[in-house]
Amino acid sequence: MEDTLLNRITIDPNICHGKPVVRGLRYPVEDILDLLASNMTHQQILEDYEDLEEEDLQACLLFAKKMIQVKHIGKLVA
Repeated sequence: MEDTLLNRITIDPNICHGKPVVRGLRYPVEDILDLLASNMTHQQILEDYEDLEEEDLQACLLFAKKMIQVKHIGKLVA
């Protein structure tokens, strides 16, 4: 299941400067996480961005979870 969700996140140097995006749609994972962090509900996001699917939002959250599981994170705030 996790692999299926993570396959929704793509990285292409020709799309959004190589940032991870949702299904190549030019929606950076970072932007979706910002929407979720701003207390928008999944339903609100899906209404505003009609080409996104619930699984895309879940994939962004899973991707973020995987990213924080790295062994070393440098200073996040300057």
